[in-house]
Amino acid sequence: MSRKTWLFLLPFIIFLMGAVFLFKGLYSDPTKLESVMVDKEVPVFTLQDIYDLNKQHDRSILKGRPMLLNVWATWCPTCYGEHTYLKQLAGQGIYIVGMNYKDERDKAIKWLAELGNPYQINLYDPDGMLGLDLGVYGAPETFFIDSQGIIRYRHVGDVNPEVWASTLKPIYDAMK
Repeated sequence: MSRKTWLFLLPFIIFLMGAVFLFKGLYSDPTKLESVMVDKEVPVFTLQDIYDLNKQHDRSILKGRPMLLNVWATWCPTCYGEHTYLKQLAGQGIYIVGMNYKDERDKAIKWLAELGNPYQINLYDPDGMLGLDLGVYGAPETFFIDSQGIIRYRHVGDVNPEVWASTLKPIYDAMK
């Protein structure tokens, strides 16, 4: 082909490549975000407790029993929606650690006081560094952690009765 032909076809080729990329994106499932952390130990961290500036937590708190690590924030409307169900799960004996993500401590404490606290431990990650290490895209996300501190599953989006019954409960039960 001549150079003129290539110059004529180039915009069309670029258009087709862009169209394929966008078409693929329309049919992708945003809840199926792969995580490189699955089957790996929770990264090393030290974070403050949300209530006590002098209390530090490290990854040792994420060992000893199967649990959920729920990433949440007061600026997240979906987190608000899932909060009631997390309280129900906690009432059923599901051990849940909360990680307040890129939020303001005062707002988070007020949120927990008003809505109730489903979390056994409340981590405060104001700059999102642990979230970054975990590969968090946003809130809410929930990590299923086994008794050895190994991440077994990552759920993007809210935890609700339907998702729990159909997908998440079997994963949690398998960690016991």
